[in-house]
Amino acid sequence: MTDTWWLIGLKAVAVFTFLLLTVLVAILVERRVLARMQLRLGPNRVGPWGLLQSLADGIKLALKEGLTPAGVDKPIYLLAPVISVIPAFMAFAVIPMGAAVSVFGHRTPLQLTDLPVAVLYVLAVTSIGVYGIVLAGWASGSTYPLLGGLRSSAQVISYEIAMALSFAAVFLYAGTMSTSGIVAAQDRTWYVFVLLPSFVVYVTSMVGETNRAPFDLPEAEGELVGGFHTEYSSLKFAMFMLAEYVNMTTVSALATTMFLGGWHAPFPFNMIDGANSGWWPLLWFTAKVWTFMFIYIWLRATLPRLRYDQFMALGWKVLIPVSLVWIMVVAAARASRLGQQAPQWPIAIVGLLLLTAIVFGVWIRHSASRRSIARHSAAHSGSTTYINPLAGGFPVPLLPGQRTPDPLIIIRQERIDV
Repeated sequence: MTDTWWLIGLKAVAVFTFLLLTVLVAILVERRVLARMQLRLGPNRVGPWGLLQSLADGIKLALKEGLTPAGVDKPIYLLAPVISVIPAFMAFAVIPMGAAVSVFGHRTPLQLTDLPVAVLYVLAVTSIGVYGIVLAGWASGSTYPLLGGLRSSAQVISYEIAMALSFAAVFLYAGTMSTSGIVAAQDRTWYVFVLLPSFVVYVTSMVGETNRAPFDLPEAEGELVGGFHTEYSSLKFAMFMLAEYVNMTTVSALATTMFLGGWHAPFPFNMIDGANSGWWPLLWFTAKVWTFMFIYIWLRATLPRLRYDQFMALGWKVLIPVSLVWIMVVAAARASRLGQQAPQWPIAIVGLLLLTAIVFGVWIRHSASRRSIARHSAAHSGSTTYINPLAGGFPVPLLPGQRTPDPLIIIRQERIDV
């Protein structure tokens, strides 16, 4: 980059402002969309049509009293939100948001900076941000935040591997790790069509990486109260929320850059002269990013939270093996010059067949599991076992073939125990 110092500073402020405004709009849009999906009203009081609700919430958090529990490790407790929020902003520095434009007479691309290994930089910076969650859980001096922090560390180890492997196919196809180079390589064909398995793996991994539903296990309020940020309030809690939404924006922008052609205009707008020049690419880029943001909101309103063992099994037993197999397919195609000189549709068909086989295998396994449970229930239907689910002092779920005795017997037994 050959920009002058004041132009670099101006672009840095512009990126920071873009992320802050995106967070404010995303919070409001999420609350309104969730309300619409759940047949209720969303924010509609603060400002015209409730548009100032996010700003009012931010001011309220800033004016709240900041409480620090007595048992915390104070330096690390205060440092954890900072570690979470700073890398979230830093990762956006290498994202190309548009082509070269003229700013006060200087020709410059709509990108803060670029690196030969820009994608690896994004992976490294986003991984550092997770240390904030782990340290917040450890420094809080409480059981539930500690469990949330431990879950987050295991989650990152699992899904960072799958995410990095999904990028390997893109590197093989584009021949570069530079984000601007990857966008330039998608001038004609977007990689979402050619590398569909990598795209599916990345979208799944980015939801797990940002701790969003249905993968929000580190902050599962149903079992961990609030998870890693249970002991945080006021601005410290607001920094965790800011980091979450900025990370959502960053991984959405990275998905746009790696698989959806970056700032290139979608069909049919790409047939218009000048659609990929000037300030128009910024509009296409923002629209693609908000498509992924809407998917985040849609998933939260639709899917229930997974069990932790299901979540880990998905990462280690499905995403990582699929990525490894797909990398071998792409590498073989590149070695045979299929991706350069021959048409690209054969490898796209192979990817589609691979995804179909995976879905069919998961469906067969799920059907077999349901049949096994049905056979087990039928085998024990004639010999019912009566148990007291409260006998151990903690309620336990009933297994197939088990029944509870008379409720009065349970109540009498509990009174005798007391």
